[in-house]
Amino acid sequence: MRGTVRNRFRGALAIGLVLLAASCGSAQVPAEQHGHDDREHTEQGLRHASSVPHLSVDVVRALEHDPRAFTQGLEVAGGSLYESTGKHGESTVRALNPRDGRVLKQRRLPEKFFGEGLTVVGDRVWQLTWKAGVAFQRDRTSLDEIRRVHYDGQGWGLCHDGTKLVMSDGSSRLTFRDPNTFAATGGATVRLGGEPVTELNELECAGGHVWANLWGSDQILRVDPGSGRVTAVVDAAGLLPKGERAAAGVLNGIAAVDGEFLLTGKNWPRLYRVRFVPR
Repeated sequence: MRGTVRNRFRGALAIGLVLLAASCGSAQVPAEQHGHDDREHTEQGLRHASSVPHLSVDVVRALEHDPRAFTQGLEVAGGSLYESTGKHGESTVRALNPRDGRVLKQRRLPEKFFGEGLTVVGDRVWQLTWKAGVAFQRDRTSLDEIRRVHYDGQGWGLCHDGTKLVMSDGSSRLTFRDPNTFAATGGATVRLGGEPVTELNELECAGGHVWANLWGSDQILRVDPGSGRVTAVVDAAGLLPKGERAAAGVLNGIAAVDGEFLLTGKNWPRLYRVRFVPR
């Protein structure tokens, strides 16, 4: 079954109404629940967005996803789907079957840590934490902890482009890190029309781009990691049917797979395999 999201769901929610609902919904959720800022969130207007291409999502298929998973990081590697989940006392790292969402292996973080983004590097997995300033390096097969390293600031999203790690911290800055030591090696400020774009959340490195979930919205940004320039905006509004949105959180989770992407969100009952297509 194929077709754009708007065609599949018969345009049930106009884009403006979806954005308003997302903004109002996040304002009602305590900071501990959404895992980021203590201040009330208001969605960015993304001024100058008309200066770059806009993409829609073409749904290939819907897959099962654990609705208890407060998704913070998502990545496909070696035929498995790796997911990091958040909340104090509930944070996990898990390996899933990407075809049906079944949990194959799982490790729980100590209660004081709030899990955030993750990425796979060879036979290792790096997993961030939100405010603790600690990254866990894990064995990819067992998911057992190997060591911990410390970093300054918050941890939000993380991906690996084959040579370096790319990390977001809620600001407009992407920090580049050594995939072995986790030491900072540089970075780039993400800009759209010359203006910084903040609240970059879960990341995916694919096709020479960094794809960044924009916190609290249904938008995904395609970023040139060399310059930090936003080169496209993806509108992923309307993936979940209206009846399922009330019990679910925001869009957060993007994983590249065979030229397509898996998208999900916090406490979503489904993963969606999609293509990004011109609007």
